[in-house]
Amino acid sequence: MIGKGSKKKASTLPVFLARMGDWYMLENLYGLSPNAHVCTRDREQSGYFSDLSGLLDSSQPMSGSNMLRVPVRFKNRICLSVPHMEGTELGYVGEAFTTNWLSTVGPNLIKLEEDFCRYSGRRAVALASCTAAIHLGVKLLGVGPGDEVVVPTLTFVAGANPVLYQGAKPVFLDCEEYSWNLDPSLLADFLRRRAARNKLPKAVTVVHLFGQSADMDPILEICGRYEIPVLEDAAEAIGTTYKGQPVGSLGDIGTYSLNGNKIVTATAGGILVSPDPEKVEKARYWSNQASDPGVDYLHSELGYNYRMSNVLAGIGRAQLQVLEKRVGQRRAIAFRYRDALADLPGITLMPQAPWGRHTNWLSCFLVDEASVGLTARELITVLDAANIDARPVWKPLHTQKLYEGYEVVGGSVAEKLNRNGLCLPSSTGMTVEEQQFVIDQIRWAVMEGR
Repeated sequence: MIGKGSKKKASTLPVFLARMGDWYMLENLYGLSPNAHVCTRDREQSGYFSDLSGLLDSSQPMSGSNMLRVPVRFKNRICLSVPHMEGTELGYVGEAFTTNWLSTVGPNLIKLEEDFCRYSGRRAVALASCTAAIHLGVKLLGVGPGDEVVVPTLTFVAGANPVLYQGAKPVFLDCEEYSWNLDPSLLADFLRRRAARNKLPKAVTVVHLFGQSADMDPILEICGRYEIPVLEDAAEAIGTTYKGQPVGSLGDIGTYSLNGNKIVTATAGGILVSPDPEKVEKARYWSNQASDPGVDYLHSELGYNYRMSNVLAGIGRAQLQVLEKRVGQRRAIAFRYRDALADLPGITLMPQAPWGRHTNWLSCFLVDEASVGLTARELITVLDAANIDARPVWKPLHTQKLYEGYEVVGGSVAEKLNRNGLCLPSSTGMTVEEQQFVIDQIRWAVMEGR
């Protein structure tokens, strides 16, 4: 057992039990360390390990009831989410080098912005990061010192930090369990109470978490009722749809991430979109140090160095062309995990809300300790020992030291998801053998945990 109360620590390297005639060398299949031997149990008894019959090794004599316990560790780290180049990126990057468009202007930037215009149906500006896009977005919405901005508590810290950049205060709201995103009912109740006190927030940010859309219709209706602008943080959700529309194209401002771990990437970068051309051009102006026209280095407003490189924009152009392919691959990875673990009570895939397409940017699961026999954190430790990168769901922002003392509405749902959530390797370049190795380690851990 590896669960609580067990003498065996969760950090123990995963092992398989072998019986005579049913153990195999996996060095070639899994890239294990030299001389690492692994086995499967009888298929009649357990029936869940990979078919390794072609790798039979009979060099170690075994007899009768002898059992072999051998550590298993993948030689190369199986990462959570890494870039996956298609190959066409080199053409655009090479063109930037050949023409010497290597700075923060150039044809690739123009084309990338045009591509996002077509994708979102809105005007777009390419920036250095999605954090930069969110910062300029909240500034465009008029957020300043002393203002309050609603932020979902279950998100990455970059979704809230730009509020502090502006001298404003985040108010954290809980999520709902149906999509793990901002709870529309909680938001409606909060705004009703704030309206009664004549203390409405300056803006509401909505995060589309792990590739799943928030339920935007009630959120937009509620915010429209009180004339509160909405910023969509779609950093994790390029390719995600809500009722047929791409997320990021529904609120007043939309932001996307092209960071190296995202479903498509420029290795770094972000995009801001808006139906208001003046807002987009203002963001462009601020992103270029708020440089005024002329040759005398004139500045009348505070600006930032938030521009994207033309070289990176070339990578982003090629990546966006294979977005649908990457979405299909991410979803296939998530559903392969789901199907392979379906017979294990207590491990369930993140809900797939019916109102849109969940890209499953990360394959996220909930682990029920009572059913599984170990916690999500213990399972993460076991996987780490096998050289597998697994992570918890985001730590709620209201529980972060940085945000101690800020107002939070609810929070228990986010805390539960963080406590029980498990994010598994989801890279689209991950091989079938690598994913099967992850599955096998989970199955082993659960069997031991019981």
